[in-house]
Amino acid sequence: METMYESEHTKFMREFLEKNPKLPEEQQAARAIWSDKKLDIAERKRFKESEVPQKPYVYFGGS
Repeated sequence: METMYESEHTKFMREFLEKNPKLPEEQQAARAIWSDKKLDIAERKRFKESEVPQKPYVYFGGS
C-alpha cells in the first residue's frame, strides 16, 4: 500500500502534538490573555491620541 507524502515538519508537528496533548488548550488560554479583548471607546481614543508620528526612513541615520 502506498503512503502519502508527509513533510518532516508535518511529521514533527504531529508527533509533538501527540506527546503534548494539552498544548492546544494552553495555546488558547494564552491567546485569551493577550487577544480577544475589547477596548472601550475612551481607551481607544487615548491610545490614538498618544501615538507619536514616525518620521520617514527611520532606519537611515540622517544627521
